[in-house]
Amino acid sequence: MKPLPTVKPAPPLRALRALRSLQALRAGRLRRRLAGAELPRHIGLIMDGNRRWAREHGLADIRLGHRYGAQHASAVLGWCEAVGVRHVTVFVCSAENLRRRGDEEVAFLMRVIEEVLTRNLAGPRPRWQVRVAGDPDTLPESTARALARAEAATADCTTGARLTLAVGYGGRQELVDAVRNLLHAHADTGRPVRALAEELTSDHIARHLYTAGSPDPDLVIRTSGEQRMSNFLLWQSAYAELYFCDAYWPAFREVDFLRALHTYATRKRRYGA
Repeated sequence: MKPLPTVKPAPPLRALRALRSLQALRAGRLRRRLAGAELPRHIGLIMDGNRRWAREHGLADIRLGHRYGAQHASAVLGWCEAVGVRHVTVFVCSAENLRRRGDEEVAFLMRVIEEVLTRNLAGPRPRWQVRVAGDPDTLPESTARALARAEAATADCTTGARLTLAVGYGGRQELVDAVRNLLHAHADTGRPVRALAEELTSDHIARHLYTAGSPDPDLVIRTSGEQRMSNFLLWQSAYAELYFCDAYWPAFREVDFLRALHTYATRKRRYGA
């Protein structure tokens, strides 16, 4: 991956060291509070704010925010590993992003995805089993191939950790596809549709989702201060706890991550009751 350009000058070294020391103290305090706490098995991450972060840091090409964001995702996955979170779903880009962003930005983002897959996720000793959620037909052929290669290369990952990449993903379209596939499967049995209608349960649909086989997310974290789901895991997040962080994704710190876990641990999950 190409070296990233320098952003706005950092604070004086002494001030920077003091800030890092303070953050380390806060992170250590939060880790102690989390000892023995019930933590999420599955976290969904909405990585929002890459372009705004790039603009704030004076980058002439705000698309570079996507590259900073992609590199930062590796650090966040390390934090997940450290606390024992074994399932993570990352909202890389939506179906709406592919339709509404400019061609040059979409092409740049696809190149970043391909670089991360090749260099960080599908190495000789993968730490995460990669799964893909989304419609590969909406992606450039090279990106779809890179995603398929990453799935194949990490299929035998022995760590037990699963990373789902939501690329070209839309929650509503996922439900449409799930119902369509369910109807096709039922038609193959030769039974009338009325029989399916009478016995249909949520489990029938869940088995045909892009994320079939993974537990539903317990916690969804969104950065950038926006407080909405943006068509992300609509079915799966029905009972998830939500945490919204003001920091843009590239500036999302470990202490922010630990605060999200602490907030989750102090909530009483009601599952709609």
